[in-house]
Amino acid sequence: QVQLVESGGGVVQAGGSLRLSCAASGRTFSTYSMYWGWFRQAPGKEREQVAQIRWSGGTTSYADSVKGRFTVSRDIAKNTMYLQMNSLKPEDTAVYYCNINGVSGYWGQGTQVTVSS
Repeated sequence: QVQLVESGGGVVQAGGSLRLSCAASGRTFSTYSMYWGWFRQAPGKEREQVAQIRWSGGTTSYADSVKGRFTVSRDIAKNTMYLQMNSLKPEDTAVYYCNINGVSGYWGQGTQVTVSS
């Protein structure tokens, strides 16, 4: 089993920045060939993926809505993934979840990000 714990959420004004962290523990060696990702879910909306990174190699991809503003990265030694969020907008308000290996994979508990206008 793999456990994921997110941190770094909070309240920020539009145009501000936050950095989310996702620390993994447990059988993390089993995830090194997988994609790690960040999803978000706003009230009344479906959960959507905003960014992902291939743990081995570091290949990244982003949703169009965050491209150029968000950056996903990882620290292999710490088994931790990050999401640097810049130029935040009110529409970025959501609960952000980290994930390994897609919908049927591992999930964190989520961290709230609120962007005020």
